[in-house]
Formats: sequence, C-alpha cells, structure tokens
Amino acid sequence: MRIIAITVVLACACFSGAAIAQSYPAKTVRVIVPTGPSGGADLQGRLMAKRLSESMGQAFFVENRPGASGTIGAEIVSKAAPDGYTLLVTSSLIAVSTTFYKKLTFDPLKDLAPVSLIASAPQALLVHPSVPAKSVKDLVALAKRQPGKLNAGSSGSGSINHIAFEMMRQAAGIDVAHIPYKSGAAAGQALMSGEIDMMISGTVQALPIVRAGRGRALAVTSPKPSSVLPGVPTLDSFYPGFASANWYGMFAPAATPPAIISRLHSEIVAALKTQEIRDFMAGEGAEPVGNTPQEFAAHLRSEIDRYTKVVKAGNLKID
Repeated sequence: MRIIAITVVLACACFSGAAIAQSYPAKTVRVIVPTGPSGGADLQGRLMAKRLSESMGQAFFVENRPGASGTIGAEIVSKAAPDGYTLLVTSSLIAVSTTFYKKLTFDPLKDLAPVSLIASAPQALLVHPSVPAKSVKDLVALAKRQPGKLNAGSSGSGSINHIAFEMMRQAAGIDVAHIPYKSGAAAGQALMSGEIDMMISGTVQALPIVRAGRGRALAVTSPKPSSVLPGVPTLDSFYPGFASANWYGMFAPAATPPAIISRLHSEIVAALKTQEIRDFMAGEGAEPVGNTPQEFAAHLRSEIDRYTKVVKAGNLKID
C-alpha cells in the first residue's frame, strides 16, 4: 500500500507541474532590467521580452530599475513572489557586484533561480590612436617604462569592464591609473577625445569607435578570436587562461516552480534558434547560449569565485 501511495503522490506532483507549465503565463509578466535603457542587458531583455510575448501569448514588459551596480533591480526580483511573473534579465555585472558589495540584502546564489544564459559577448582592449602601441606587447612595455603615467577608463568602479582591465593589469604586472566614469558611453567619449589612454569595452560599444578610427583594438577578452574584430588577437594568447565576457541571462525568484523555470528555459532556447535573433546577436558581436538552469547556476558560481580573487588581489573598492 505504501508503494501505491508514493506512486500516487509522485503522479500528482508530475500532473501538477505539467498543469502549472501549461497555464503559465496567465497574465502580464514583468521583466526587470537592473540597468538603464540602451545598454547590453536592456537590449537583451527587450529582445527576449518581445519574443516571449509572441510565443507565450502574454505580454512580457521590460521595466528598467538601475542603481547600485545592478543590485537594486536584482534585489526587487529576489524578494518578488516566486510565481514566474517577475523576472530578471541582467549581465555579468551581477557576479562582479556580489564581490564588491559586502552588505547585500540578498544572495544571488540562494535568492535567485537561474533560468538560462542568453548570450555572451567578448570585450575589447582599446587604445587612443595617439598611444604609441600597436600590440599588447607594445602597450605593456610602454606602461612598464612609464609606471603610473598611463590611465585606463571604465564604465565605473566595480563594472565588468573595470574588473577585466584589473585582470589584465595583474596578469601583465603594470601600474596604470584607473579612471571610473558614470557609464560606458562616457568612458568611450573620453577615449575618443584622448582624455584617457585606454579602456576595455564590450564589443557593442567598441565597434563604432574602432570603425570610426578613433580607437585601436589591440586584443579581445574571449578565449577565441571574435568574428566582428577579425585579425585582433586574444588576451589569452598573451596570458594563458585569461577570459572575460559581457554575458546576459535570465533569473526568477528562488522557489519559483521548476515547471515554470523549465517552460521559460525551453522558450528561450527556441527563441535563440530563430534567424532573427541569431542575426541580431551576430551584429552585436554576441553569441547565443541557451544553457540549462543547472549549467547557468554553475557558471554564475564560477564567475563570482573568479572575480572575488581578482578583487582581493587588487584590494579593489567602490570609488
């Protein structure tokens, strides 16, 4: 009798999960993007929201909630009802912010449920045309001849671009001053004007600068060369194991029913196979991913561990 009872309970649970997945979503879904409009996470969030609205028959609308390096928006989702109607689309910034902010009111590893990694895009090391360096080797040699004289801008202390440059600084053993700006756009303008000597930037922002001849790309941060910057070497080729990326993914509040997580994951994977989205991402220098919730959780944990080591080694703090 006990075996029969257990079988009935399991069957009911499976039926309940299937029923939840079939009925979801029954109303509008809010997609929180923890950064301002037009950034990478915003573009990816709106891209997914549009596709999910079409495929799931309910409106998915994006709400920008920027602030505190993306932690404000992430906190909203972490404390939302775990019913699938409040989601988060964020970037690798969440892994970086976790290492900087020691008094967060939420733990992304415990309070958020990974759905899927949507896309990943490399960053590029750019120098102003006036900098007399045609390669990473030249740049490092120049920095070592003039310790503390060169400077590097970023989209802010604690940004993924700041961390990527700190990784390079530690690997190369160079003394370069860091200048944080309020946004990636502001840092890009500073590079083009010659206010700063170099920066690491996402390819979305780097491409227009390079194409306009107002910045020179010396390397990309991905383990493999980027198709949108042909002929540009990887930092891994100079410093084996070097890897950094602007990645974008979807999360739900922890305790969201697995059936809803699975349904969202399936829809994202299907969306990433469409030619429209693949073409869009190719144009942005990004690659679609669509990994499983378990793989995404492992990736997030690995990223947090890696960035924690960089922050500790550099004794980095939010300026």
